[in-house]
Amino acid sequence: MKNKLSKSIILTAALFFFINNSISAHCDSVEGPVVKAAEEALNSGNINHVLIWIPAENENELKELFQKVSGIRNINESVREIADLYFYETVVRIHRMGEGVGYTGLKGKDFKPEEGIEAADLAIRNNSVEEILSHVDESKHEKIKNYFSGLQSKKNFEVNNVAAGREYVSSYVHFIHYIESLFTGKTNTHNHRVH
Repeated sequence: MKNKLSKSIILTAALFFFINNSISAHCDSVEGPVVKAAEEALNSGNINHVLIWIPAENENELKELFQKVSGIRNINESVREIADLYFYETVVRIHRMGEGVGYTGLKGKDFKPEEGIEAADLAIRNNSVEEILSHVDESKHEKIKNYFSGLQSKKNFEVNNVAAGREYVSSYVHFIHYIESLFTGKTNTHNHRVH
């Protein structure tokens, strides 16, 4: 009996881990928005580009690392690659912890997110949800339009207004994962919050 219970608990935990990781894997990609924001922060020298993706309580940790990485990136190309990669991994790890999901490493350039994530990102780039609406039940259209409208209303924040950026990220993540859940039929267990 005890052995069956242990196996059941392990199986449930593994299933929960798999579902959480598959639902939010987009943020783990080197082509995803978190790493792109980290790249922009390093290249511009303005950490605010990436602070919007992490909880406020982790800002000091990231600011300290940002200073260290910025100080060594110009030694040579090899040092830059290693330092940048370490920074990206740290940002994604902190972001994922803020979502209540474990960090499993960065996914490479060949990583392809699920269809719903791609559709949501395309809608954001094109400023239109029409393509998404053609693929989902009409009963979901109003909710999609409302989420998208809320997201669009927050997208033009000033880079140094981290609070406004975090509001945008919260809406972005909510929209992305809602659309993903419609495409996959999975319940959204993603736990993103405004940082």
